[in-house]
Amino acid sequence: MNHNTQPANPQTFTLGGDLPVNRLGYGAMRLTGQPGNFGPYADWEGGKKLLRRAVELGVTFIDTAEAYGPGTNEELIADALHPYPENLVVATKGGIHKPAPDDIQADGRPESLRRGIEGSLQRLKRDRIDLYQLHRPDPKVAFTESIQALATLRQEGKIRHIGLSNVTLAQLKEAEKIVPITSVQNRFGLIDRSHEALLDYCATQNIAFIPYGSLGAHPLQQGTPLMHAEGVLTQIAEAHGATSTQIALAWLLHHAPNLIPIPGTTTIAHLEDNMKATSLQLSKAEQTQLNSFSPTK
Repeated sequence: MNHNTQPANPQTFTLGGDLPVNRLGYGAMRLTGQPGNFGPYADWEGGKKLLRRAVELGVTFIDTAEAYGPGTNEELIADALHPYPENLVVATKGGIHKPAPDDIQADGRPESLRRGIEGSLQRLKRDRIDLYQLHRPDPKVAFTESIQALATLRQEGKIRHIGLSNVTLAQLKEAEKIVPITSVQNRFGLIDRSHEALLDYCATQNIAFIPYGSLGAHPLQQGTPLMHAEGVLTQIAEAHGATSTQIALAWLLHHAPNLIPIPGTTTIAHLEDNMKATSLQLSKAEQTQLNSFSPTK
């Protein structure tokens, strides 16, 4: 699909047909203890300030998960933002058991997903989760069994919309036979477009694609393809008076209208820089130039 035929990058995307969000969101995962995103965030008050600043800057979509902490990330979001602004969507994920920083176990059993949603509702102080995503398929549980469990929780009114994370196109289509799917969250960015076919399918079905790992821990600085991309990014960034990171985010916003990037950061200055990406307009020539540097294209 030629995404560049889009007349301009729209500023919003409507999740599930009824929840409009600004397309540059915030991924809250790093507001947790370290290493391994385990335990509560050390600067709890600073984390609250950052989350409140994100909302002030126009963020209306925040991504979290039960596994972040586990649980403490959701508690921090509620502590900072509850009662929530009417237009704020807080998406969370379940289906992972994390007893230690380096021990991450998929758990897609229906009883575990039910326990997970109950815990997230309590920590986030919500009666219903706007977008609840299966964090990853559990190889020990039939995928359809996990999806049916989420569909049941949706029927009970605990979930408004269902999303999937770390899935294949075949799994998405399998899930769609059971319940409407509102979003997919997979790794995707300028230098990793291995899920392009899945993104294309989501675009045709009006399913949000929430890319994670878009910038990497050290954005575009490791390995030969990244060094090449860094050259092009620097050149385009200089032309716009912007940073390479801002251009990489702007590229996502231009690349497909259903992409909702969720860059994470622990500093307000970096958050403010990221948000400036929404005002950058890349030419078709610049987009083509950036597209040509993907090692997976």
